[in-house]
Amino acid sequence: MKFCLLVAALTGITCCVAFETCPSTSCEDSCKNRCGQKFNSASLCQCNDHCERFQDCCKDYHLCRYASDETLESSPKPPSGSSDGRSCGGRCGEKYNKKNPCHCNTKCTKYKNCCDDYKSLCSHKPVTEPNDHSNDRRSCGGRCGEKYNKKNPCHCNTKCTKYKNCCDDYKSLCSHKPVTEANDHSNEIPSGTGISNEEIKIISEKLYSVDHNKAQEKDIILNKQHLTSNTRGENDHCPSPLYTYVNTEIFSKPTYSCFIELLDNYDRKTGTGEAMGPEHLDEQDKFLQEIMKTEVMQELYKFFHQKKKYGNQQEFVADLKKMWFGLYSRSKTEQDSSGFEHIFVGEVKNGKVSGFHSWIRFYFLEKEGLLDYYSHNYDGPWNTYPDVLGKQFHWDGYFKEVGSSFIGSSPEFDFAIYSLCFIAHPNKLCKISLGGHPLSIQTYIWTKTTYDNGKNYIATAYPTF
Repeated sequence: MKFCLLVAALTGITCCVAFETCPSTSCEDSCKNRCGQKFNSASLCQCNDHCERFQDCCKDYHLCRYASDETLESSPKPPSGSSDGRSCGGRCGEKYNKKNPCHCNTKCTKYKNCCDDYKSLCSHKPVTEPNDHSNDRRSCGGRCGEKYNKKNPCHCNTKCTKYKNCCDDYKSLCSHKPVTEANDHSNEIPSGTGISNEEIKIISEKLYSVDHNKAQEKDIILNKQHLTSNTRGENDHCPSPLYTYVNTEIFSKPTYSCFIELLDNYDRKTGTGEAMGPEHLDEQDKFLQEIMKTEVMQELYKFFHQKKKYGNQQEFVADLKKMWFGLYSRSKTEQDSSGFEHIFVGEVKNGKVSGFHSWIRFYFLEKEGLLDYYSHNYDGPWNTYPDVLGKQFHWDGYFKEVGSSFIGSSPEFDFAIYSLCFIAHPNKLCKISLGGHPLSIQTYIWTKTTYDNGKNYIATAYPTF
């Protein structure tokens, strides 16, 4: 028996969508009369926006999407600012409601059913959308730290890791410690530096505003594709590359070209010593010289000089070179690593990718066919560059579980932000602000060896969320 879902548009046009798998008024394995219904544990499959994420949609769920899109496409566009559900005024991030003629959450851009004023009213707001998950008990959205409730299918408190009943997105939404590389760095916290969180936020906004070499919106086109909460699953959900287009002219800028010259100076496998000849050391000096010509690095130096961290620019640059490029051993034998290599080039240790937080490095390896983009677990709220993306990928035989990085930032910006947090708030979450949006940078110090009478090398630094 064929059942038709009638969708009446505002124009009076009616379309018929067939749910052929269900012979009665409703079925546990069909979306017939269930489109948009909240999660129901008694049903064999689901029919709401979240089912695609949790991969439990009914086979005919696509007909719900078809019905929704047909209704909106056949409707005349209302004037913006109206108060009958056709404007995003007071509705930004609102949960999908099929009764509304247009929508105001991030998914509306995908399904092309945004209200006319969505971009002007909502596009500057963070893309976190906590309301999208607040009623779904299989997600930790809005539930972090919640007390145990046996009625919930999964949990979001610290004990869930012990009892192995956490929701799939617990780690990405609730864990205060980053998923990556925790065992590879010391947990010692040095004494305070006398630089407040507020001062960090102010100077980070300044660095963000003067990044004149960053990519413009038209310079990069991303194809982010699959959003995942299971970062450990080595599943390739993305048939296409992450980078659809990059304006390669930006790589001819001096700081970019000097940065790129450094990328082939390292062997990614720990345990293999790095052979640094005179030409490699010259490339390090050239890179530092070029970035110090930028306003980004001049503002950073001015900040630390005013805080009496460095007496002059020469002292500042000399310290940067040692903390970033000084070699140490992650394998207990060879001098096989440095902060720069780990963070910007990437390494392989114990069969897994570690470090690797450079969008430029990612782009070139993906272009060469040496890197396969699998999925992403975080997409930052920025509408221009720099942006932040948390990614899963396969690098020539090795998997990276969570690799977060800025996207579209200049080399000097990445270098400055990580240096700021490492010098000011080392070995902890450093809370910065970029374009009015909060973000944290996690840094770790390397304590097994030091330089200059006890100063620490950089072990790693990366954005976390």
